[in-house]
Amino acid sequence: MSADVVEKQITPEVPSEPGDPGGAVKNGPREGAFGNATHLQCRECQHEVTLGPFYACPECFGPLEVAYAFPAVTREEIEAGPRNIWRYKALLPVPDDIETSPNTEPGFTRLLRAHNLGRELGIDTLWVKDDSTNPTNSFKDRVVACALSAAIELDAKVFACPSTGNLANAVAAAGARAGIKTVVFIPSNLEHPKQVNSAIFTDSLVAVNGNYDDVNKLASEIAGEEDGWAFVNVNVRPYYAEGSKTLGYEIAEQLGWRLPDQIVIPVASGSQLTKVHKSFQELIKLGLVEDKPYKVYGAQATGCSPVSVAYKAGTDAIRPVKPDTIAKSLAIGNPADGIYVLDICRETGGAVEDITDEQVRDGIVQLARTEGIFTETAGGTTVGVLKKLVETGQLDTTLETVVINTGHGLKTLDSVSDRVSAAATIEPSYAAFQATGLGA
Repeated sequence: MSADVVEKQITPEVPSEPGDPGGAVKNGPREGAFGNATHLQCRECQHEVTLGPFYACPECFGPLEVAYAFPAVTREEIEAGPRNIWRYKALLPVPDDIETSPNTEPGFTRLLRAHNLGRELGIDTLWVKDDSTNPTNSFKDRVVACALSAAIELDAKVFACPSTGNLANAVAAAGARAGIKTVVFIPSNLEHPKQVNSAIFTDSLVAVNGNYDDVNKLASEIAGEEDGWAFVNVNVRPYYAEGSKTLGYEIAEQLGWRLPDQIVIPVASGSQLTKVHKSFQELIKLGLVEDKPYKVYGAQATGCSPVSVAYKAGTDAIRPVKPDTIAKSLAIGNPADGIYVLDICRETGGAVEDITDEQVRDGIVQLARTEGIFTETAGGTTVGVLKKLVETGQLDTTLETVVINTGHGLKTLDSVSDRVSAAATIEPSYAAFQATGLGA
């Protein structure tokens, strides 16, 4: 990342305060704009930066994340809140009046006891956190809601993102709901349903010839040149990433305010996994759940598995790859949070594993036919990796386990369209039906 991009951040309309890596948005954010957040802090050198449109450390160019001074929060206060992510607003970088701001109100999706899938895989207690029921049918609605709040508080004029599909859907829908101009950038070879799901909400869908890393590079360049643009996963990324914490909060609350023993999470940039872990740690520190060990596992597709490769090699360095997998929502060849995924999985006693595209398809079908959940390729990856972890003995089948489904299968129909079809085509007669052998 170049120094001029760090300096630009969103827009230098007023002079910087001492210690700021660039100028703030005109007039600065209002009092309480970021709730109980106190500052941004570098994840590498711990340098502190004023809350604002900043995402890279001015000292070492490391990533910034949100730091807080949490008040005392009780289970009862959370349970009295709305049935969406704003029940956890005291733990997020959003204002106390966030419910009055037009947004898609994502979250509080179902946690299903997966008896049938658990039986097939030999896992005693298995749950599926099903985020396919969010407003645009993926977990990205969570992170976008937090990013939208930051963009509005920072007086951004354009709400934008580079995306592998689900994020573009969520940004376009949230922008429409909030009445802010949206521009979303996607790889031109993205699954057609995901393109339609974005274009229906915005007339500013831009298809880029290249993979996600090419699209992300372009977004970073635009963010460094254009004033007033809030790219959710670039220059307001610290706020955006915090939305993933709500997955962890919900899982703990839905389990009766306790943490699972094991959790399997898909890895694209790696942000979701790191933030779920962060949420568990916050709940422990706040006394909302019992402090207990838990294992975190990461799931990737073999065609884009730089974190899994590094984990198996026992190294801390992640070598970027060119993605080649049907799991396009996980196809980030240079994952920003990959090194932190390695740290968390190793520290908790988990692992990072990968599976082939054929195993991804198997995972999609298996989840659908055991639990009635139609997942996209990312969920197929997670279920397939869960199966592999059991087969290789890396996961303890006697411990309570949660697997996250991040999106709906209607977005990636092509991945399984040749795997499923009508069992028979018959004439409209009982004799013809009997001939199929499908009767009791």
